[in-house]
Amino acid sequence: MTQPEALRALLSAVAQGQISPDAALDQLKYLEFEPIEDFAKVDHHRTLRTGFPEVIWGPGKTVDQIVQIMRSLQARNPVVMATRIDSEVYGQIRQQLPEALYYEVARICALVPLNLAPHRPGTLGILTAGTADLPVAEEAAITAELSGFRVVRLWDVGVAGLHRLLRHQHLIREMDVLIVVAGMEGALPSVVAGLADCPIVAVPTSIGYGASFQGLSALLTMLNSCAVGIGVVNIDNGFGAAMLAGQILRTAAKLKAHP
Repeated sequence: MTQPEALRALLSAVAQGQISPDAALDQLKYLEFEPIEDFAKVDHHRTLRTGFPEVIWGPGKTVDQIVQIMRSLQARNPVVMATRIDSEVYGQIRQQLPEALYYEVARICALVPLNLAPHRPGTLGILTAGTADLPVAEEAAITAELSGFRVVRLWDVGVAGLHRLLRHQHLIREMDVLIVVAGMEGALPSVVAGLADCPIVAVPTSIGYGASFQGLSALLTMLNSCAVGIGVVNIDNGFGAAMLAGQILRTAAKLKAHP
């Protein structure tokens, strides 16, 4: 009922006398949020407000807490996600939710319909500087795909071998938004921004030697970029990068629909 289409259908049914106001009120009982025991208040209204449902942050929660929240979200959303889930935790979750899927590199556990396919406008390109950046990049990619976006992956095209990136300029030009993931010195987003005509979401990773300060060096490089059109998210925040890119694509679609 937190999906706009379902809410519209319910209101139409009330208007046409197909369902009573009391019955509709019962269906809307937890529209704002649903308390789960004394440890969570699940935000079912978030899809209506922001366009995307609530996503579960795994660390710090018990397996039982994660399972209860996933079941609550599953009742009202076609896709349910839990991030930063280790394989051992997923094994325990699957004992209670056998239908749960696991994306190992991204460390995402999800409940997904069989007919899931891209249904949102635009194409999101995701680039990594190196193979070591893949966990963060895959977190962004899987988040975007589960949110309904078409994703194109381009891995290991960092500035240490710039010819690898330049060979894919045609793909870069075809993207509507780009997420660029890099550790070490974090220079790749600046280079890509000089080649692309779309927004760039830069993601610093904690990959690097001691002087990289666990990603702080890459973060500062991206914030100080001389290239334009770059927005920077926090270190290792692939999920946040996907959500920002998704909101950019949704806004572009709204502008196109209502010029």
